[in-house]
Amino acid sequence: MFYKGKVVGDCIADIIVEDEITIELKSIENLNKIHEEQLVNYLKAINKEVGLLFNFGKEILEFKRKVSNLEK
Repeated sequence: MFYKGKVVGDCIADIIVEDEITIELKSIENLNKIHEEQLVNYLKAINKEVGLLFNFGKEILEFKRKVSNLEK
């Protein structure tokens, strides 16, 4: 990850499919806004547009689709 042209950290996505879709996996009681924001930050950091957030922490699979507003 970069900030003002300098490396400030790493961003390791759980899964990247066909170099296009970033998938973030969770196993928690409930997805919160902060988890969605984390995925969008990952998308921006690795310059990807579409991400999926999956939560396997409940009996029923919970998921969200997020799109980063990349300037092109």
